[in-house]
Amino acid sequence: MPESQNIEWKESWRDEYLKWICGFANAKGGKIIIGKNDNGEIVGVAKAKRLMEDIPNKIQTQLGIICDVDLKEEDGKDYIEIDVKPYDVLISYQGKYHYRSGSTKQELKGNALNNLLLKKAGKTWDDVVEPRANFEDIDLSAIEAFKKGATISKRLPFLAEGENLEQILDNLLLLEGGNLKRSAILLFGKNPCRFFINAFVKIGRFGQTDDDLRFQEVIEGNAFQLADKVLEVLDRKFFVSPISYKGLQRVESWEYPYEAIREVILNAIVHRDYMGAPIQISVYDDKLIVWNEGSLPEDLTFEDLKKKHSSRPHNPILASAFFKGGLIEAWGRGTIKIINECKKAGLPEPVIESSSGGISVTVMKPRETVDEEYYYEGLNARQIKAVEFVKENGKIKNSEYQIINSISQRTATRELKELVEKGFFTLTGIGAGAVYKIEWKLNK
Repeated sequence: MPESQNIEWKESWRDEYLKWICGFANAKGGKIIIGKNDNGEIVGVAKAKRLMEDIPNKIQTQLGIICDVDLKEEDGKDYIEIDVKPYDVLISYQGKYHYRSGSTKQELKGNALNNLLLKKAGKTWDDVVEPRANFEDIDLSAIEAFKKGATISKRLPFLAEGENLEQILDNLLLLEGGNLKRSAILLFGKNPCRFFINAFVKIGRFGQTDDDLRFQEVIEGNAFQLADKVLEVLDRKFFVSPISYKGLQRVESWEYPYEAIREVILNAIVHRDYMGAPIQISVYDDKLIVWNEGSLPEDLTFEDLKKKHSSRPHNPILASAFFKGGLIEAWGRGTIKIINECKKAGLPEPVIESSSGGISVTVMKPRETVDEEYYYEGLNARQIKAVEFVKENGKIKNSEYQIINSISQRTATRELKELVEKGFFTLTGIGAGAVYKIEWKLNK
């Protein structure tokens, strides 16, 4: 079996591998095989019988757990297999906490450690009681807005005309022992930032470069009304509305597909890590980027977001209220909607990726200066940027593609290959001397 999230190979035993065992115990469990090299070949292990005594004792005394340690043989060579089971409580090694993620081991600190502690306790961040809050902190107008949305969506059958505030909050799982949870303050609080300092959205209008900040706005408010506030400010101060006419009637439309931008913002509100930085929206001449702190759930990739996938929100209590209030779907279709709305508007597929400790969504703006031909051929925002770069500079190298898009060589190579296969670029030269130029059809 190859190395994976649950398999690790080591040629020989070192006590530092107790960190890996700790990481497996805190995650989903796994196996460490001692006596196998990085190519998956059994190389054998010296003093195997002695290690069969030492390793279980060290695991028990330093980690406080028990693992199955088996001596095995293949082609006349001994190797040891350590089978680590997942633990419901958090395991530490020398006062530090480790976690197996993918095929790597991470030391957990700060928010990541807090989130894992909550997970082990069967809790999420938004499911924790906020001891500083009381019912006076709830905005009744936000409750009324929610009730209207829930009535229209028909997703809250228990909502009755005579229900009081406490009954509504309790039915939404926003109370515990009569006390308000964090999610209640985020959803309906008069001033969520008083409790969670970064519970706001920051919008900036940039020029040609990231250091050219023209102006900015900070939008505060409870989560249930925040998306509408952000959309209103974007439309009023940051977007230029294209004007057309139907007969004598003047029609103003959005620079970007409204439903796509709304869905991006709602997703950011539901999935963000509220102990981290605020949601940030960067508006440029040619694109809009929405960034929120957080990460994808385990076993979910960015490719999975392009198809129907399981819905695993970072803040499930928050997401449940958004669903019942008619703001979001609960079937993992939000990202599909964003992609489809962009395609319907003739935009390239938005880029959803990891960025600066969070997740960013980049939506490209439709422009008359960009050929419609490659808008409709499924290029992503980075590839379009590369085509424009070549139009201005005559050519591009793999290293330049990496720099202008802030990506790895591997990703650059794959995306440049796609541009060649789709007929946008021609390739001359090999290795470091390889140069990509515009295919003739774009210059017709």
